[in-house]
Amino acid sequence: MTKLGYSVFKRVTTGRLLRKMCLLALTVPFLASSTISLATASEKEYEGENKSYAIGLWGDFPYSDLQAITGVPNLIADMNAQNLAFTVHDGDLKAGNSTEGSVTPTTCSNALYSQALGYFNALKAPAMFTPGDNDWTDCDRPSNGGFNSRERLDYQRQVFFNTNFSLGQRQLVQKVQTAPLCLSANNTAVPCVENRRWRVGKVTYATLNIQGSCNNLCDTAPDPQEYEARNAANIAWMKETFEVAKAHNSAAVMLISQGSPGWDLTDGTRAPLRDPRTLAQTDGQPDGFQSFLLALRDEVIDFRKPVAYVHGDSHYHRVDKPFLDAQGRRIENFTRIETFGDNAANGTNDVNWLKVTVNPRSREVFSYQAQIVPGNRVAVPSP
Repeated sequence: MTKLGYSVFKRVTTGRLLRKMCLLALTVPFLASSTISLATASEKEYEGENKSYAIGLWGDFPYSDLQAITGVPNLIADMNAQNLAFTVHDGDLKAGNSTEGSVTPTTCSNALYSQALGYFNALKAPAMFTPGDNDWTDCDRPSNGGFNSRERLDYQRQVFFNTNFSLGQRQLVQKVQTAPLCLSANNTAVPCVENRRWRVGKVTYATLNIQGSCNNLCDTAPDPQEYEARNAANIAWMKETFEVAKAHNSAAVMLISQGSPGWDLTDGTRAPLRDPRTLAQTDGQPDGFQSFLLALRDEVIDFRKPVAYVHGDSHYHRVDKPFLDAQGRRIENFTRIETFGDNAANGTNDVNWLKVTVNPRSREVFSYQAQIVPGNRVAVPSP
């Protein structure tokens, strides 16, 4: 090869090499960040847009071997068959008391949380969870193993809430309440890491650790000190959620917790009776909810846009508007949603879920459709 030819060849090959190196330099960071890109896909997909999407809400099971082995897997398969942006389980991974002779975990042993983690990670969509009273505050009952309730919540924080990502096969980045406002089993201040917040498109979502059974003020071993700390943390997280929603011009807010606080005087069989104007509990039981509800009412009225409050606890699916202002007027922008829950005792079962369509372009933003899982029907067989 002549000197001139070699010079041309060298320039060409050097140029190709440089282009390959540049391409590699661009590719490696992309590959390194691919996990994060996948994890945040659900959030970014709707960011800054008015696209509609659907989410799945469920909770208050499994309560039996049948539900754990058949019912919940059927429900998960049903949710996986639909295109959901995310799912939320609003607490209670087991019944209030253990079942003698059960083959699946029904006490508050570590196996209970391992089983639940398997369920959540079987979901294709990002999976969120907020603890329920049956899986921590009631764990001090002898039938549940006589555990220390705070220790069981500490353990859940390690199992389900040890990163700022959701659970599920696709994950979503969440904001976490990192301020040390809650109390651990050894009575030290710790972050309430189970309280989470995330945004999908034009809607802001948050979970709150609010419990049934008087919110830890009654039952086997009431814990007023733990309640006071966590209640203050919940109020702070709820207020901050509305601040964030306003800052991002969110079209709506959805809050998710386990406990049904009761809203009025109409249904003492399913929730605490409460004066709807003062929000004071009237049935003589310790009131673990009034201060939170008063703060929530102010935020809902000030926000003006749609607010959905999701809870479980009494196992009676309903969508209604029970929240009144101090003058007794219905708060029009507020909707309460209770998910399905175990009703095996009356033969109905009810291992079903709720599909919520989220359309920021619509006036009410949220619309609701009960999803009756075909394989879980009892009274009326599938057609």
